[in-house]
Amino acid sequence: MISYLVSGRSRAARRSYLDSEGYTTIALSVISEAEIRFGLETRPEATRLRTTFEEFFASVPILPWNSDVAKAYGKLRSAINATGKRLSVMDLLIASHAIASDAILVSHEQAFQNLTPFLTVVDWAADL
Repeated sequence: MISYLVSGRSRAARRSYLDSEGYTTIALSVISEAEIRFGLETRPEATRLRTTFEEFFASVPILPWNSDVAKAYGKLRSAINATGKRLSVMDLLIASHAIASDAILVSHEQAFQNLTPFLTVVDWAADL
């Protein structure tokens, strides 16, 4: 979702983000930050995009990985495995962060829809 906000690819996502300012806290998992930084490393020529992301990172709290998140990960991964559904490890880490933070996960990634029994998932990029 952060990519859609920063790049402007989703007007709906940007509108939802702006509408949420002032009455809710927007935060970013350090796992999401890592994924974005990986993407930026694959595009060294994208200096303007890198600058925009750095400004965004400076404007929101970035949630650290800690023992509470590790506990949520263990429980979530066990529960997901019991359902027979699969999710990438990185997506499980991000979802665990949302669960441990008692947060709503905002994502356009369809794989997260398998997690709705475990956490609330919202898609701000409905226009894509």
